[in-house]
Amino acid sequence: MHRTLSALGASLALALALAAAPVARAAPVELRVWRLDCGDLRMNDASPLSDAGDYAGQSRRLVDGCYLVQHGADYLLWDAGLPAAVLGKPLDAQPISPTLAADLPSQLARIKVRPDQIGRLAISHYHFDHVGQAATFPKATLMIGAADWTALHAAKTPFGAEPALLAPWLTGGGAVDPVEGDRDVFGDGSVVILAAPGHTPGETALLVKLHDTGPIILSGDVVHLQAQWDLHAVPSWNTERADSLASMDRLSRLAKTLKARIIVQHDPADVGVLATFPAASR
Repeated sequence: MHRTLSALGASLALALALAAAPVARAAPVELRVWRLDCGDLRMNDASPLSDAGDYAGQSRRLVDGCYLVQHGADYLLWDAGLPAAVLGKPLDAQPISPTLAADLPSQLARIKVRPDQIGRLAISHYHFDHVGQAATFPKATLMIGAADWTALHAAKTPFGAEPALLAPWLTGGGAVDPVEGDRDVFGDGSVVILAAPGHTPGETALLVKLHDTGPIILSGDVVHLQAQWDLHAVPSWNTERADSLASMDRLSRLAKTLKARIIVQHDPADVGVLATFPAASR
C-alpha cells in the first residue's frame, strides 16, 4: 500500500507539472468529447456503495457513460460500457439490474465515426460494465492500468471481471499498452490518464483539457455518486480501502488545482454536464 501511495504522490506531481507547463505556440489541435450512452443500472440493493453502511436498505439508479475523445485526427474511446447482450433488457429485481438502450456502433454512426477509426480504447478498469463492448474495437490499442492487466491474468478471475469481453487482447493478439502511473496520451498535456487505484488495483481516471468547456476529469469508478466525496464512502467491493480514499483525495485536489469539473460517470446528475449527444463539447 505504501508503494501505491508513493506512486499516487508521484503521479500528482506529474499532473501538476503538466498543468503548469508552458502553452505551445502552435495552434492547438481540435479537441472534442462526446458522451455516449453505455447503459443504465438499477441497484435494487445499494448497500455495496459504502462499507460503512451509508446506503443500507436503499436503492439507486446509476448510468453508464462512455466518452469519445477526438484529438485532431485521432480518436480515443474512454470505457466501453455494458455488453450488447443486455440491449433492450428490462430492468428486474436482481440486486444489480443492467440494461442498454443503444450499442456503441449505432451511436458512433450518428457522428460518422467507424469502429475501425478508434485508435485507442482506454478503460478505467476491468469491470464488465466498463469493457462490455470492447471487442467491437479489436484494432484499437487497449490502454489499461498495468495492475489491472496483471490481475486479469491471475488464476482466479477478479470480482466483476469477465475476461471473455477482452478476448481480442487477452487471447487474440491485439495491441495492449499497460499504463503505469499517469500517462500523457498525445504528448501535449491535453489528455492524461490518471492513476487512481483502489476500486481495482489499476483503476484510472481521465483528464481532458477542453478549450471552451475547460478541463474535465472523467471519474472512472473512483466514486459512483457525487455524494460519496463528502461521505468518504468506499464501496465494499473495492480492492483496497486506503488506496480508494487516497485516490478520492487526489482527484479532489487535482480538480481544485486545475479548476476542473469532475464528471462522475455513474451519477445520473452528471449526464447533462457535457453537450447532449450527438453534439460534442469543445
